[in-house]
Amino acid sequence: MSEKHYRFFQNRECEFFPCHEGVEETEFNCLFCYCPLYALGEKCGGGFVYTESGVKSCEHCPFPHRRENYEAILRRFPELAVLAAKREKAP
Repeated sequence: MSEKHYRFFQNRECEFFPCHEGVEETEFNCLFCYCPLYALGEKCGGGFVYTESGVKSCEHCPFPHRRENYEAILRRFPELAVLAAKREKAP
């Protein structure tokens, strides 16, 4: 599997394409349209800001849309698994 097409997807028909500045159109990866790292809050590593109302805004963060960041995102999945794990309630 030298091509690894699963690592890159582009939807040029999307009405928002490209939705973030800072990534060349030919390299813009739509695979992580909704960034899986969002749930990590301040620890996501991207260029986010919090709005005045406290909402995390990734409007100016191109990190998940850069073709070369596929592996970096996958390496963070263990952290996401901890957030998603079912926990026993304390007595």
